[in-house]
Amino acid sequence: MKLSVEISMYPLKEEYIPSIQNFIDRLNSHAALQVITNTMSTQIFGDYDLVMDILKQEMRISYEKHGRAIFVCKFIDGDLSPVTNNA
Repeated sequence: MKLSVEISMYPLKEEYIPSIQNFIDRLNSHAALQVITNTMSTQIFGDYDLVMDILKQEMRISYEKHGRAIFVCKFIDGDLSPVTNNA
């Protein structure tokens, strides 16, 4: 089963950009995911179990490394990536 996720991270500290960039960079390090980032959110596409396992792992790392943050997520089944849908 495929999954599409839109996620935004809101670190609760003044210097928030490094925390967000680190989270995005770590997501991009997973070759099995398709990751698209814009100024408002990051979209993630891939296998359901893999996406959920990676999000669980990377969100925990963010909390441990950068402290308190809010993650806002939207999940929808299927691969809604523009690359897949425009091919």
